[in-house]
Amino acid sequence: MPAKLVLVGCLGSGLDLAERLIATGVKFSHIVSIHPDHKAVAQIAGYSDYTSFSERHGIPIHYARDYGLGHEDDLDFFREQRFDLLVQGGWQRLFPTTMLNTLKIGAIGVHGSSDFLPKGRGRSPMNWSILEGRERFILSLFLMEPGADDGPVFDFEMYDINAYDTIRTLYYKLVLATERMILRNLDALLEGRVSPVEQTGEPTYYTKRTPKDGRIDWELLDVQDVHRAVRAQTRPYPGAFAQIDGRWVRIWTAQIFDTRLVFPGKPYGAIVARFGTDLVINCRGGLLLVTETEDIAGIEFSTLGIEA
Repeated sequence: MPAKLVLVGCLGSGLDLAERLIATGVKFSHIVSIHPDHKAVAQIAGYSDYTSFSERHGIPIHYARDYGLGHEDDLDFFREQRFDLLVQGGWQRLFPTTMLNTLKIGAIGVHGSSDFLPKGRGRSPMNWSILEGRERFILSLFLMEPGADDGPVFDFEMYDINAYDTIRTLYYKLVLATERMILRNLDALLEGRVSPVEQTGEPTYYTKRTPKDGRIDWELLDVQDVHRAVRAQTRPYPGAFAQIDGRWVRIWTAQIFDTRLVFPGKPYGAIVARFGTDLVINCRGGLLLVTETEDIAGIEFSTLGIEA
């Protein structure tokens, strides 16, 4: 009998990964995802609807009743299917022990930071790595356990975080690195020939980020910090936001413009030049060129923790 693989995901990166794996001949027997009607309740940043993917490839899809997969309907589904191996396609919750115990081999976890695990466990590690100015990312493949990113590791890939990267491009790199590791290890996993190594050392953890963490304080941050904040929080995330010319706006794209041109007397956060829709903003330590913004209005004010 062929191995039963299940894809569990609800993020765009998981769809990209699954498309690439299927193109190489990997077969998924089922998909587990979150229905689009429930994405707001689950508060999923970077959500993607897997419905059309499921239909296009003829793969049955189970919509989880609970994002934590602890609902009895979800557990019954896993008990009935008895999957050999779970491939994660982006799932921002821990898997319960009762679900993991239904898997014959286990669940493939993917996580990383600028250092080897157990450093950098937790939430939003690629976002945090951009914000911290890191220049590399080490992505590990491990067998999942009930804790946060604490399973034994059996492979890793390393890639750059360069000055041109945003969180979107880092997800592209994550997909390529994850695909490479899964294809390198899939047969050995199914045949029981993988020997995972327990993580050693003192763990560190990144904390959860929320939309209100994207607020830019022009007085507090210098131009490098602001640029990293925009890169780390752009699409598919809610975006960095700030007050510009008396308006609250979400900043989607920006670049460091100059560190020598100065405008004495101009406050930080002030527009010092306009070129069409492009704005040159005075910052601590230099000028920022803002090339795409979007007004924030209405109910978004309360969700972002700012006053209209």
